[in-house]
Amino acid sequence: MSTTFSDLGISSAINKSLIDLNITEPTEIQEKTIPVLLSQKDDFVGLAKTGTGKTAAFGLPLLQLIDTTKNTIQAIVLVPTRELGQQIVANLESYATNLPEMSIASICGGTPIKPQIERLKEATHVVVATPGRLIDLIKRGEINITTADYLVLDEADEMVTSLKDGLDEIVAVLPKTRRTLLFSATLPGTIKQLIQNYMSKHVTQVSADMKTVGNQGIDHHFVVVEPIEKLEVLMHFLASKEGERGIIFCKTKAAVNKLAKNLAINRFSSGALHGSLSQGIRDRIMEQFREGYINTLVATDLAARGIDVKEISYVVNYHLPDTFETYVHRSGRTARAGAKGLSLSVIQEDELDHIPDFEEALGLQFNELKKPDALSIEENNTVLWAKKIFKTKPNRDVSLVLKDKVKTVFHHLTKDELIEKLLASYIVSQQKPVADTDIKKPKKKKRRD
Repeated sequence: MSTTFSDLGISSAINKSLIDLNITEPTEIQEKTIPVLLSQKDDFVGLAKTGTGKTAAFGLPLLQLIDTTKNTIQAIVLVPTRELGQQIVANLESYATNLPEMSIASICGGTPIKPQIERLKEATHVVVATPGRLIDLIKRGEINITTADYLVLDEADEMVTSLKDGLDEIVAVLPKTRRTLLFSATLPGTIKQLIQNYMSKHVTQVSADMKTVGNQGIDHHFVVVEPIEKLEVLMHFLASKEGERGIIFCKTKAAVNKLAKNLAINRFSSGALHGSLSQGIRDRIMEQFREGYINTLVATDLAARGIDVKEISYVVNYHLPDTFETYVHRSGRTARAGAKGLSLSVIQEDELDHIPDFEEALGLQFNELKKPDALSIEENNTVLWAKKIFKTKPNRDVSLVLKDKVKTVFHHLTKDELIEKLLASYIVSQQKPVADTDIKKPKKKKRRD
């Protein structure tokens, strides 16, 4: 008989909310974490891959431990991005639907601070915040966290830089008796240093199966290309995934912008997502992605944090990540909720030696995909050209006289004949011109004297 949330100690009120959400069976990290957080007082480190239910692992016991008779902030949850913060707030609120007195506030950067200041004047029990915005509010004297019993560091490995710069200021205000809960997909040296500096000597650590959980159901592939072929090979792959949703990862904001522009030119349904975009634009793009108006996101690693869309069927590493941990986070965007997924890395010959390192470190097997041949690429480009024409909006400024003249040229052609001529014209336009040096000049005949 499988374990239930009631078996783990979750209250009937919270359990009712879970049943309403059709959440009935805890994941491995939840099963290992919830009883410990409810029964012990030690600091805690939870390790599990992306997509394994870490939010519920800390969120459910945290909500149960809050005393709603007190109108004070009792828990601070720090997150790397506003998007992840919004996701966590939404999850916590859904778990707390039968806890009417529970009050949860989102205090994240990227939005106006004044509404957040007004919100904090109301009774608040749990604050979900990005480090920078929380420090800003502390310095302004607009938030009181001296009553907090719990500090949660979620996705800590993605938040190392901001934590390094600001955690001292936050911890200095928190009571020394607080309990710190750290959750991460990986345990690099920087996180070990955080544990040593900011957590007590008595730390309970649990982990899910770090080699497989978060990668179950994902097929890992790579394809080797020449730099000049990279975009065309990617577009060939995207064409094969038409109608499916996916995320393409680039290392830099500039690379995201460039690739997104090229995909837009070729009429792919895509959008760019990176930290330099205004929050309003990021929110709009994410909403379009969630609602299915765009199929492909081109994103940097940090901007993709907090994307919790279950129907993501593939991720593409347009640039191979620098760390194994980053690869785990990227590939974990797909194969959610038991679905299957695909992670494809588009690499160059000099990156081929990195693949065995990823396999050994992550316990995964990568399969090489054969690069599409020149004919397949050419045919795909031709179809993309046809789609461009199909999606081109008519120019209403063209005069009727000119339109009639053009119609007169084509009026005797059938649709099939017109398509054949358009195709022939396009194919000729794609052929490389023959250089003068390639043309063999006829030999001059010798004159007979």
